[in-house]
Amino acid sequence: MPTELIKGNTAIAEAALRAGLDAYFGYPITPQTELLEHLARRMPELGRVFLQAESEIGAIHMVYGAACAGARTMTSSSSPGVSLMAEGLSYIAASDVPMVLVDVMRGGPGLGNIAPAQMDYFQIVKGGGHGGYHPIVLAPATVQEAIDLTYAAFDLAEHYRTIVVILTDGCLAQMMEPAELPPMRERGSPISKAWALSGAKGRERRVFTSVHMSPEEGEAFVNKCARQWDVITANERRCVSEQIDDAEWLLVGFGTAGRVAQSAMRAARAAGLKVGVWRPISLSPYPTPELKALAPQLRGCLVVEMNTGQMVEDVRLAFDGRVPVSFFGRSGGVVPLPEEVLEAVHRMIETAKEVVC
Repeated sequence: MPTELIKGNTAIAEAALRAGLDAYFGYPITPQTELLEHLARRMPELGRVFLQAESEIGAIHMVYGAACAGARTMTSSSSPGVSLMAEGLSYIAASDVPMVLVDVMRGGPGLGNIAPAQMDYFQIVKGGGHGGYHPIVLAPATVQEAIDLTYAAFDLAEHYRTIVVILTDGCLAQMMEPAELPPMRERGSPISKAWALSGAKGRERRVFTSVHMSPEEGEAFVNKCARQWDVITANERRCVSEQIDDAEWLLVGFGTAGRVAQSAMRAARAAGLKVGVWRPISLSPYPTPELKALAPQLRGCLVVEMNTGQMVEDVRLAFDGRVPVSFFGRSGGVVPLPEEVLEAVHRMIETAKEVVC
């Protein structure tokens, strides 16, 4: 496929179309509105369903209905909009139906601002709605990764009949990079899926029974979700690293912060420091075994985030006290600079020397 210069929001929208998106429901909110605008033009062109809902609450429940009918369906929003969707996400999880959510994070809390941030980590990775379930959460760091992960997300959602979240931020959504778009897939019939509701006379009647359950039924359902999550955890962990083989110091970041950490790592290497970078792509399931395996060679780890410290808790859990873990973050929509991260690396190393002395 030819390489073209494409904006992150547009790339995600077009990748979803090419992955076989049948129906999109959403509501405008910066910094993801271009995604919605692209689909508003392209979906009708392709004879597919696009509907701008009256609110984020309306959008997620429209997604719920389309997902129950077997459609490949998606919504997108930004931090406060995703908060409004929490109840609908729980109902979708309770019904064992697949969907894709794109969350383009912005500065918070409350309405916050439209600047890029990573303050939704807890909300999405640890929450996303009540009820004892886990979504698959994928965090791209480049436009090409955003395309590839979005294209794969619909297959993952249908394979496990679960929610898949593409978790990104205003930087990646608004930047333009060279990337290749995947081919257009042939779409299947939604009602051909064995679990989908048809609602049509003469077809098999199918009823979801995962809501209004007795305590015993509820326990059985949640235990089933837990067993499925064990399978997902075993098979769907994703991460990348650079300059790890001889690294004594490690930088960890996801998404945009991971790119900043990568630039800082290269500057540290140029200064003669044995620094590597490790970036989780799947935030849920978290690649804990892959990170844990690095512990014996490390003298320290610095986690870089665009918040006041959220993913750092998962890094500390992975190392279980065997590696000192420091944190550097900027919040409220301020993006850290590689020079700031490099200074934090020097502070981490100096602190380690003082402890040894």
